[in-house]
Amino acid sequence: MAAYNNLSDFELVALIKSDDHNAYREIYYRYTGILFTHAYSKLQDSDEANDVVQDVLSYLWSKRSTIEFQINVSGYLYVSLRNKILNIIAHKKNESKYVDSLQNYLNQNNADTDYLTRTNQLMAIVDNEISKMPVKMREVFELSRKKHLSHREIAQKLGISETTVKDHVNNALKILRLKLGIINYLMFILF
Repeated sequence: MAAYNNLSDFELVALIKSDDHNAYREIYYRYTGILFTHAYSKLQDSDEANDVVQDVLSYLWSKRSTIEFQINVSGYLYVSLRNKILNIIAHKKNESKYVDSLQNYLNQNNADTDYLTRTNQLMAIVDNEISKMPVKMREVFELSRKKHLSHREIAQKLGISETTVKDHVNNALKILRLKLGIINYLMFILF
């Protein structure tokens, strides 16, 4: 193995092309440390840096018979490492955008769900209070607020005066104000 220490990178590459494992091992030990240091400085994650260095060096071995070096071995390894790091960084940015988008979607849906839940709870309370009203008052109130009929239309439909319709609606609203409190009343009016 000591003889491999004295060989140049080009001599080692020629031996690697002829499947010499010891020549590959020499390249591996010669460049692993410096490649790792560079990868770690860019990725700030030792496991990820180690993985990317292993990928670059494994690729060198797997493509040993077809790789043609336009530059020296260290340049080839550095460029390969840089390209892999750029791919990782781009992937992380896309992943981060996706996570942010998903979080925004979940936050929006949680707000919508919370709003709908509160609205449904309030409507259940209001419906319960309406069901406790006298029959004629409840009927007039529901025609006014749920069917959106005018006082005249309700009077004609039920055969009562418009004044009686107005009184029933006003009395129903007074009951709801007392039962639900001013905040719930305001919310009810808005719906």
